[in-house]
Amino acid sequence: MQKVMIADDEERICQLIEALVDWKALDMEVAAVAHNGLEAAETVKKLRPDILITDIRMPGCSGLELIEKVKKYLPELEIIIISGYAHFEYAKSAIQFGVGEYLLKPINKTELTTTLERLREKIESRRQGEEDRQQLELKSKNNVERLREVLLDRLRTKREEDLTFQILREAYYLEMQPGCFQGIWLKIDSFEEHLGEEGKRIVVERSGKLFESSLRNKCFAMLCKEQDWGGYIGILNYEESRQGEIRRIMKDCLNQLESTKKLYGEIFFSLAAGSIVKEPSEMGESLREAGVMIEERLIRGTGRLLDYMPEGPSALHEKSLPEKYLRTVTHAVEILSEEEAKKALKQLKDSVLEVKDVRGYELFELINSCGALFLSQVEFKERREVLQHFLNRCRQCSSQDALFQALGDLQKTYISELVRQREGDMLRPIRQAKQYIRSHYSEPITQEEVSGIVGLSSTYFSALFKKEEGEGFAKYLTGVRMEQAKILLRESNCSVSEICRRVGYNDLKHFTHNFEKATGLKPSAYRKLYG
Repeated sequence: MQKVMIADDEERICQLIEALVDWKALDMEVAAVAHNGLEAAETVKKLRPDILITDIRMPGCSGLELIEKVKKYLPELEIIIISGYAHFEYAKSAIQFGVGEYLLKPINKTELTTTLERLREKIESRRQGEEDRQQLELKSKNNVERLREVLLDRLRTKREEDLTFQILREAYYLEMQPGCFQGIWLKIDSFEEHLGEEGKRIVVERSGKLFESSLRNKCFAMLCKEQDWGGYIGILNYEESRQGEIRRIMKDCLNQLESTKKLYGEIFFSLAAGSIVKEPSEMGESLREAGVMIEERLIRGTGRLLDYMPEGPSALHEKSLPEKYLRTVTHAVEILSEEEAKKALKQLKDSVLEVKDVRGYELFELINSCGALFLSQVEFKERREVLQHFLNRCRQCSSQDALFQALGDLQKTYISELVRQREGDMLRPIRQAKQYIRSHYSEPITQEEVSGIVGLSSTYFSALFKKEEGEGFAKYLTGVRMEQAKILLRESNCSVSEICRRVGYNDLKHFTHNFEKATGLKPSAYRKLYG
């Protein structure tokens, strides 16, 4: 369904346009209405409609100015200009912006419908042409870059296993040769707050280009792509006799990146190389091996070429650390204690340090599992999004200390949030009580009465009220009554005895005593001074 937007400063014109057309029959919908040019420009940018119907004259910016603005970021937008006779010549100026449709007021139903039908066919034709073009590009050699990225994704996720030289040539336009195949994984660790999203993208792009320019002429073929979380993966195909040379080049590239670290600030580079294999069908295994090996930087440090790892897992999984962590952190969440959560984290870290030869991938999986377990104990919305954010944070960690810090920050953030929410829940009865007091101060209200209204026992209510307000219920009630008495003394002609009654006292002597205690003046003296 095509989206239409109407922009006119006259609301009745907008309503008329909506009423004149059978939008459903045209397979269209009015997605938005704007009443000035600036609002219309922002809405077009956000909504990206297919058709804009706009008046030539509007406040904020004119129809022509609006067209000039929106065409810059949405050049394919179709536009219908509405003009009065006096402004018809101005409408013709829109032709320079590619607008050929304009209608005169009063708007004719048939003419508007015909114009919309014409534009609908034009948009559908353009879309079909774009789809056909994309399909052709996908199947042509002009889109080999995208095809190769798809291949790498399939290799990384184990969805392309039966590769042959013929499949590589015919399906992916890759002329690979018999020799060596090797997966590589460049990892760039830096938190977004240090470089920013754009800065991180630039570093990844430059790092990838360095490897490509250094290795491409030494390889039969090379395919590579950027990773979303800061890295570069690829497959090298080279002559067997070049194994030593390729390794030296990779180390040289890594050293060059390390030498530029001072330009970027807190950033860490690591490179992993999978096993050298001889068959295309083994490329995916080498690439995935590099992906596991790159996690070794968490244990062995960054700035290294990681191309070997001891066989088999460590004894970490035998210690059942996630289950132990869950027990301790659940208690911390129940009592809302950051200190107890820190103890749970320390116990986890100490247990990990006791295990000999922990693998980097084991540590990464452990911390992510513990993060998921912690979040499972915390009640809040968007848990999935928070867990994904935590995983992305862990992917940017360059050491085991940074990983534990990420888990600690997660604990601190959400236990603090729970404390804040709980305090808000505790304060709600006090807010309700204060509101009740201010509405009923003229009545003989008691602490027992108010505590019952807010649903708390009198004893607990008294303690909570004093903790939050810094004074007891009776003193707070007296303060409210005295403030109201001062207002009546200043702004009314009521007698002191009448004011005494209005603010909840039956005993004039008691009222006078409390007022003098609060202000240092008797009520009559206060009125003479301030009334």
